[in-house]
Amino acid sequence: MPSRQRIEFPNPQGEQLAAVLELPDIKPKAYALFAHCFTCGKDIAAASRISRTLAASGFAVLRFDFTGLGGSEGDFGNSNFSSNIQDLLAAADFLRRRHNAPQLLIGHSLGGTAVLAAAAQIEASKAVVTIGAPASPQHVVQQFSDQVAEIESEGDARVMLAGREFRISRQFLTDVQQHPLTESLAELKKSLLVFHAPFDDTVPIEQATQIFAAAKHPKSFVSLHGADHLLSSLQDAQYVANTIAAWAERYIEDESALEKVAVRGGEVFVGEGNLKFLRDVFSDDHAWLADEPKRVGGDNLGPDPYEHLLAALGTCTSMTMRMYANRKQWPVENITVRLRHERVHAEDCADCESKPAQVDVLHREIKFEGALDADQRARLMSIADRCPVHRTLEGRIRIETKGADEL
Repeated sequence: MPSRQRIEFPNPQGEQLAAVLELPDIKPKAYALFAHCFTCGKDIAAASRISRTLAASGFAVLRFDFTGLGGSEGDFGNSNFSSNIQDLLAAADFLRRRHNAPQLLIGHSLGGTAVLAAAAQIEASKAVVTIGAPASPQHVVQQFSDQVAEIESEGDARVMLAGREFRISRQFLTDVQQHPLTESLAELKKSLLVFHAPFDDTVPIEQATQIFAAAKHPKSFVSLHGADHLLSSLQDAQYVANTIAAWAERYIEDESALEKVAVRGGEVFVGEGNLKFLRDVFSDDHAWLADEPKRVGGDNLGPDPYEHLLAALGTCTSMTMRMYANRKQWPVENITVRLRHERVHAEDCADCESKPAQVDVLHREIKFEGALDADQRARLMSIADRCPVHRTLEGRIRIETKGADEL
């Protein structure tokens, strides 16, 4: 199951911004950054539903509260569109330093306008998604247009937005006029996906038309028929998330894929697949996964370490028997090996007084089919004990460990 981490990171003023990082149960395909709507917060239904659904699709998603909102420090009355952009850049830098830089930027309403403005400064970003976004930050002023004169004359005013009171200052009005976004959309140089509801009564669909017309390809438009501005319907939010996941895979670099690591012949390299038990395993020509079962906290995405050990013995046993049977031209039609591991009480142990009286036992059951006589079967069973891995496990093994900087 996807997991959730509550974190904080500083904005350029040193104020702590509250955030949630939604993580998939496997190594993320890519990291995404989600910007919420004007005066909303990271925990609004649309933001949390979209983030969780994307995490279930393999994306890691960071959503956070802009300055002065939700759990973030600072005074919202002193914030503006420029500070929103700075908050986004701080969030992207946090992901870059702690995890991987975001390839996917998602913004809802004014958050969508903010990610369009910030995208050029987030070099790693390859794809941008807007949901019900205005083409210019100035559009948000229409939500309190009847109080603009008061704000201009008094310096600030208390306005009601989405049922809550906020202080809007004159500097906010001045700042939004300094971001003519449509002029820079032609230079976006990112893949763009625009979502908008035809009957959005907060941001008219004509705003989405302006964004789409100003941007260059690759670009896509999805009409959210029947949805409201806040995507309050669970089905609408999940539809948006599923569409984003499918669309983004065409443009991002999948960071979850096992990248080939240079390994010399005869060596094995093990790297971390996630911060739990998932591990990436490489030999000179192959790559695979190791993990632990879910009952002990893993994700069960690969064999556990003891299953690898059993597989080594089982495959070596089968290969050795087949090689011998082929050389003798015996009619062996099929060879199967079934193995299991257990620890049992040691009845005869020379060091039982100083060591735990338990020994590891590898049980091996071999079956072969074919018209073999009793002597041939007995001979093949004896050959099983001569496989190289069997001899290694029953011989004296010494493990030498060094730090990589000592090699």
